[in-house]
Amino acid sequence: MLRQNLQQKLLQKLSPQQIQFIKLLQVPTVSLDARIKEELEENPALEDLSLSNLNDPVEEYPDKDPDDTFDSEEKTDDFDEFNIDDYLQEDNINDYGSKYDQNGDDEEDKKEMPIAVQSSFYENLQEQLDLIPLSDKDFQIGQQLIGSLDDDGYLRRSVASLIDDLAFSQNVFAEEEEVEEMLKVIQNFEPAGIGARDLQECLLIQLRKKDHSNPLIQKAIRVVEDYLDEFTRKHYDKLEKSLNISSEELKEIIAEILRLNPKPGDSGAVTTKQLQIIPDFHISNKEGTLVLTLNSQNAPELKVSRSYQEMFQHYDKTSQKDKKLKEAVQFVKQKLDSAKWFIDAIKQRQQTLLKTMNAIMHYQYDYFLTGDDRNLKPMILKDIADRIGMDISTVSRVANSKYVQTEFGTFLLKSFFSEAIQTESGEEVSNKEVKKILEECIGNEDKRHPLADEKLAEILKEKGYNIARRTVAKYREAMNIPVARLRKEL
Repeated sequence: MLRQNLQQKLLQKLSPQQIQFIKLLQVPTVSLDARIKEELEENPALEDLSLSNLNDPVEEYPDKDPDDTFDSEEKTDDFDEFNIDDYLQEDNINDYGSKYDQNGDDEEDKKEMPIAVQSSFYENLQEQLDLIPLSDKDFQIGQQLIGSLDDDGYLRRSVASLIDDLAFSQNVFAEEEEVEEMLKVIQNFEPAGIGARDLQECLLIQLRKKDHSNPLIQKAIRVVEDYLDEFTRKHYDKLEKSLNISSEELKEIIAEILRLNPKPGDSGAVTTKQLQIIPDFHISNKEGTLVLTLNSQNAPELKVSRSYQEMFQHYDKTSQKDKKLKEAVQFVKQKLDSAKWFIDAIKQRQQTLLKTMNAIMHYQYDYFLTGDDRNLKPMILKDIADRIGMDISTVSRVANSKYVQTEFGTFLLKSFFSEAIQTESGEEVSNKEVKKILEECIGNEDKRHPLADEKLAEILKEKGYNIARRTVAKYREAMNIPVARLRKEL
């Protein structure tokens, strides 16, 4: 029997304004300008008075109220110049709840660093192919081989797949021997090692282009041909015994092999995109007092268009309203509300950034004064969230994508958060301090007899840090430091 009943539930939902603020909060400064330009293009009721002075002096915390940025207004053009019909034809109208992407990137407004104009890796190979007298068929096979190389310069497709590609895409029917012969031609191109199918072949191609009469080259070729696995695993004792050579000879052979390029494709590649970090905050030391400054690009001078406000009042007071006029009133009101929401979200973002960074600065005050990693206190997201009275997720959004410029460098805020480790005296220290000591111990070790994780754990215990070998291994891997056997040198 079907039973129906009524239930009353209390649910918490985010409003469109809250969603917009959350998305703006995690946008870094380098993307904020593009995000604002995108909003200005989509909402004619929003105006920006700071486009001409984005590089003006920044505001400091807490001497100046962040709200002061948005007080200025100036007259705009008469609203009669605005044609409402141009905008009423739009299919998608701002709703803030679903339209905006997480990063707010605008493809047309992205600013990239200028790069030098030079031939690409593939163009360089094509030019070398053009200089060789070949039949039309061999030339097409060569082009197919060059186009099949990956960015590292390796040919990772099988010969059978290449033959199929030639048949289907270019109507060229080639034999396996013909493709192999053209591959040998490509492998003679510069940079050396190009067209190899694996690392071993890449190294051998480069070694065989050197002086074969040199005994050192001959032994290096033998190592790569017969003992590459032992070489990569640094089993030097086994190599000395198998090749019947001394440690000094092996050292010279290893040095010769290490001079080779394992990724020849990288040598001719053009970097098309530069990674540019723009700090969101600046911390300066003024006679022992830290001063926090917010990047001026985080405080644009936005305001609601006065002409749009007058337009709305004009339409709203009209006594006779037909369907088209009602649509115009609704459209103008929506644009005005959207502009106010966006300005409020920018102001709230600015205040949240300052509040969060100010709490982090005071929590790690000794570190920002000295720049010494050993002065970093154990700090988790909850510590800052409790101080500013906000949720942990809000602090996380700020810490994961924002940078601060100090007198000692520019750092991601996330790097200041660390777990606590208790010393033998009962004092809690940051695990970054332990990592710093590990880095120093490994940097000063005898490379012929590198320190194992057990020995590193003993050294830390002598210094008062009671840490297990597994924890040492975890910290070592986090710092991208290989195990002792792979750090060994002759």
